[in-house]
Amino acid sequence: MSISTQPPKESFQIGQLLSDTRYRSITIQIIALILFALGFWWLVGNTIENLSRLGKTFSFSFLGQRSNYDINQRLISYDSTSTHGRAAVVGILNTLLVAAMGCVLATVIGVMAGVLRLSKNWIVARLMAVYIEGFRNVPLLLWILLIYAMVSESTPAPRAFGSGDASMLLWDSIAITNRGIYIPGPVFTPGAWLVLAAFIVGLGVAWQQWSASRKRQIATGTPPMSRWLAAGIVLGITGLVYLLQGGIVFTLLFLLQLAIVVAVFIYTRRALRPALKYVPSQTAASTAAALAGIVALLWALYIAPIIWAALTTPFGAPAFNPSIALDIPALGGFNFTGGFNVRASLVALWLALSLYTGAFIAEIVRSGIMAVPKGQSEAAAALGMPAGRSMTMVILPQAMRVIVPPMISQYLNLTKNSSLAIAVGYMDVRATLGGITINQTGRELEGMLLMGMFYLVLSLMIAGVGNWFNARVKLKER
Repeated sequence: MSISTQPPKESFQIGQLLSDTRYRSITIQIIALILFALGFWWLVGNTIENLSRLGKTFSFSFLGQRSNYDINQRLISYDSTSTHGRAAVVGILNTLLVAAMGCVLATVIGVMAGVLRLSKNWIVARLMAVYIEGFRNVPLLLWILLIYAMVSESTPAPRAFGSGDASMLLWDSIAITNRGIYIPGPVFTPGAWLVLAAFIVGLGVAWQQWSASRKRQIATGTPPMSRWLAAGIVLGITGLVYLLQGGIVFTLLFLLQLAIVVAVFIYTRRALRPALKYVPSQTAASTAAALAGIVALLWALYIAPIIWAALTTPFGAPAFNPSIALDIPALGGFNFTGGFNVRASLVALWLALSLYTGAFIAEIVRSGIMAVPKGQSEAAAALGMPAGRSMTMVILPQAMRVIVPPMISQYLNLTKNSSLAIAVGYMDVRATLGGITINQTGRELEGMLLMGMFYLVLSLMIAGVGNWFNARVKLKER
């Protein structure tokens, strides 16, 4: 017969929920959850009761009503007969447009300013310090208004182009006025889907080739396919389908012209290399490539049209009706017509957001570079690596793990700060859904909820993409 020496288990008592540390935290969390649910229930109930007293119901049916107002900047078709729902979509697209443009330009400005802030050149470093401190310590709204005034006052009116006081840029295709910048806009015809399909196929082929080269690198150590070659595959397949819409003759003549331009670039670069024998090898290669590119560009602009005329005049120029063409803006009456109008409000908001956020990103980049041990730059210098190459290939890749997390926060700030667009009349989602639509329909609760959900989803998406990129560049621990 065996006798158990284990003490009998104590039965659970209700007092242990607060006195026993094993259950106390769970009890507190449950109580907090119940209080939060009760508070939320009271808030919703009180809101519904107040709405019913005002004769209102909670509904999103107003999105299907006619808007009766115009939007000056739009990426999709819209007029005053469209619905409030479509007006909200136009505002959302405008917000996404300025946010995407701002994030790109702010990154470029911030990285450049952050690197130059550490320059040994006293003037350059101080100028960057003035820029950073000037933008960081002045409210963003003031910068938006100031830049908008500068853009509006420093550019000519459209009538100046008619009188000859101002002229268009890039072969009369771009006009910068106080009403905005008029640029060529794409015009799509039903055959454009072929070009889009070719672009998707090109992306697939480039991705397949790049993946194969990565596997080959792991197996044999052979360098992977360069990004330039991948871009060439995409552009080559897309461009070939685009040219074939003009017929075989047109395609062959264009490819002949392109081959001549490429040959000019290659032979010019080879001819310039002996003249740069006293220049360091890296600098000589980039200088020769840049000069050869200029020569090839001049050839394409001035010599190639002459050759094209000589080849096509005897037999007649082949007809080419592309499925994707450009609508060039032209002055008609008191304003420009055609093309795509980038309004002055968008330009001012874009520049202000980029410069303001770029100042914060510059400090983030500077701190990230300073976090890299100095021995890394000294080792790169000992290997004979130039300062610029050392920065791009040694310092910045290591600093990315410090730079990326706070930079994601700056992207989120820029996106949310774009709601200040209403100060200069830019019609973003705050001005359409959160402004005019609410004023016309009286649906302030529904409108604010939709606008809040949009900013929440957008911020979570930006944070998700940033975290994914951060996971790819961080150090891999084994």
